[in-house]
Amino acid sequence: MKRLIVTGDDFGASDTINEAIEQAHRQGILGTTSLMVGGPAAEDAVKRARNMADLRVGLHLVLVCGRPVLPAAEVPDLVDANGDFSTRLVRAGVRFFFRPSVRRQLAAEIRAQFESFRATGLTLDHVNAHNHMHLHPTVLGLMLRVGADYGLRAVRLPHEPFLASWRATGDGLLRRIANDLLLWPLLALNRRRLTRAGMVCNDYVFGMNDTGAMDRDRLLGFLANLPDGISEIYCHPATGPWAGMEAAAARYRFADEFAALTDATVAAAIPGLGIECTAFGSLAAGVKH
Repeated sequence: MKRLIVTGDDFGASDTINEAIEQAHRQGILGTTSLMVGGPAAEDAVKRARNMADLRVGLHLVLVCGRPVLPAAEVPDLVDANGDFSTRLVRAGVRFFFRPSVRRQLAAEIRAQFESFRATGLTLDHVNAHNHMHLHPTVLGLMLRVGADYGLRAVRLPHEPFLASWRATGDGLLRRIANDLLLWPLLALNRRRLTRAGMVCNDYVFGMNDTGAMDRDRLLGFLANLPDGISEIYCHPATGPWAGMEAAAARYRFADEFAALTDATVAAAIPGLGIECTAFGSLAAGVKH
């Protein structure tokens, strides 16, 4: 049985992202989104979400490449002189692991983001992290510990199987193999930790190797090659660029991703291929804790 979660990340990062996620939900196949509670357009995102009863909203934890919810003075070891999180992911990960003061501040910031999500009044569908930083053992542990106080029941597991991914796209075979194999030990460990914690997670994810390029042809390819089990396809749609966008995001084909999510051929392919759309929350509702 093929079950699919279609997610739009970075909800709240800008008005143009919020517009695209709303339209992709109302007019397309997007059923889930991940909210940046500290994003510049988070208030607008929450207002939109409250008017879309069927849109499932998760928390998109931001611990790198962004700004904290807490005042910079409360998390001085996590931010630079401008109050921004690090953009150097490996260096940040080393500090998360080895420095107790960093871990304490990290726990406080994670709790603050969960608290901010609770304050929206939205139902927490799932949690993931910007740049997949929840793959980091320290971040995952803190996320599970803190999340237990806020009803956390589902987490994205970013495992993109290279063979299905390559068959869907026909390019980047070596890159897809390398990414899959390099992440496999960490993914296996995290899957065990999530299972022990009673979390629901997806079996597979698609979008990691094609971030910013999830156009119509790629979406159709992923749908045609979707493995049995629970898969998540995540995208970064937007109706246009915005001020202050990350350097990496400037290369994303936002308009193509938005168009793909609202394409009639893509929408028709899902039932035609026997795929059942679902959400993390729907899956978690059937799990006993």
